[in-house]
Amino acid sequence: MVRLPLSPPTSALPRKPPPYVRTFHASSARQHLVGPPDPVSHLRPVIYDDAPPAPPAPQVRHPYSLREFTGNTREYQWKMQRQELDAFNHKFWLDSNTRFYAAKDAVLQSLPEGTTTEQREDALSAFYSRWVAQERTRLDEYSAQWRKRNWSTILLGARVRYQAFVSRVKHPFARGRGDE
Repeated sequence: MVRLPLSPPTSALPRKPPPYVRTFHASSARQHLVGPPDPVSHLRPVIYDDAPPAPPAPQVRHPYSLREFTGNTREYQWKMQRQELDAFNHKFWLDSNTRFYAAKDAVLQSLPEGTTTEQREDALSAFYSRWVAQERTRLDEYSAQWRKRNWSTILLGARVRYQAFVSRVKHPFARGRGDE
């Protein structure tokens, strides 16, 4: 009779990778969170862990004055621009998909009761072709605008990172994050 061990030897168990250790940076690791997809736009919202700070108590009368925020206003502008780009993207696809589903439902409602599956497929195929042709200009305008805004956000983010890098090089023992 052969006795089998109750637990496998430790060398047979898969090893967990060592925890991620940041050896160069003294700051804590950050992670943006991604929410569940929107039922209409099908976009997953990003919850930024470094969102712009809430403004302090209103001491300045103008609601959009950057003087009321402390720290790097370029970084604040980048964070706001990033969120505006997400909102622009979400708004476009929410509107586009809402109109698409309404038009698709109208096509399906217009079909007679005894429609076969093949006739339904043909009607939907014709609808999709018309929809793509009808939306081509709108989609091209959105795409051009989104690319323009996206590059602007990327370049502003690069400027913010470069400014922080230069600040760290100039002042290696400063406690701040390069907000000078």
